[in-house]
Amino acid sequence: MAQPRSYRTPYKGPKTFALADLTAKAMNPVLAKQGFGAADIVLHWDDIVGERLARYCEPVKLQWPARPAKAEPGSGQEPASLVVRVESGFALELQHVSSIVIERVNAHLGWRCIGRLLLRQGPIGISRPAPRRRPVDDPAARAEAEKQSAGVEDEALRTALTRLGSRVLSDKSARDG
Repeated sequence: MAQPRSYRTPYKGPKTFALADLTAKAMNPVLAKQGFGAADIVLHWDDIVGERLARYCEPVKLQWPARPAKAEPGSGQEPASLVVRVESGFALELQHVSSIVIERVNAHLGWRCIGRLLLRQGPIGISRPAPRRRPVDDPAARAEAEKQSAGVEDEALRTALTRLGSRVLSDKSARDG
């Protein structure tokens, strides 16, 4: 006589989810109302444009051009405009690097989604303070940096090299030990 089959699957432990997956699922419907197909641009803005630019600007929405009533087959979709809120004092600089930002966003998405940036001046929602550097208080690193830069004749350059060298050496010793 044959054994009855068990229809239960073996227990494999608790299910784990990445927080980013859960966040994206919650944000996608909200962002879809702003023209974003997915949360990628908003969630990865720091990675796309870099920390320095992300500190002063943030994506607001995508504006897609109106589709003609009768589109011809084979005619591609025109790229969207990315509306970016930018701090007032940083708008001119962002305007100068807008082509680079467009290129980076399109590279991140994997297709030519963005055709131009529309800048809206105003305070950004998330203030990202500049990273604070702690003063170097490792005398061994400072002594080694002074020894390495002793041959430099220019006083200002030697001071800058000593400061940089002591920071690098103290960071390295903090990582290693």
